[in-house]
Amino acid sequence: MCNTSKQYDEIIFTCKDLFIRKLKDYGSSWRIMRPSSVTDQIFIKAQRIRSIEDKKVQLIDDDVKSEFIGIVNYSIIALIQLQLNDYSQPELKVEEAEKLYVKYATEAKELMEAKNHDYGEAWREMRVSSLTDIILMRIFRIKQIEDNQGKTEVSEGIDSNYLDMMNYAIFSLIKLTF
Repeated sequence: MCNTSKQYDEIIFTCKDLFIRKLKDYGSSWRIMRPSSVTDQIFIKAQRIRSIEDKKVQLIDDDVKSEFIGIVNYSIIALIQLQLNDYSQPELKVEEAEKLYVKYATEAKELMEAKNHDYGEAWREMRVSSLTDIILMRIFRIKQIEDNQGKTEVSEGIDSNYLDMMNYAIFSLIKLTF
């Protein structure tokens, strides 16, 4: 049996490392973005992955793994934005951003472990292209919820969808890495 927890931690370490390094380069400039704009950034990344999967050719050097890392990091950015809510104050210290990153990465891992238990690691038998499609579906769900001003009748909220997208991206990275 594969060690999903260990592989998950390795992927999160890579994602977080890039997040922190970019935070040091650019500051928390992403704090100016509304959650809907972050959703669109995730859409761009997922759409590029799907385009490369369909065309089997890419013209830009950034590989598909870097796009999945972007989906993980933008999902955490979206969760931070939902929590902090004030998009007019872009300054966020590295230490505070890292603390929030760890909070949401931990929440996502706990969710993954619960679902992984119930579903028996079914994702391991899935194609990366199917995981990409599920991420895109989640993006369209989030866009619909955003268009409905965050209201749902029977469905989970925006934050749950970001956590699920993050986990699907991490599953893809595990499949592409190990």
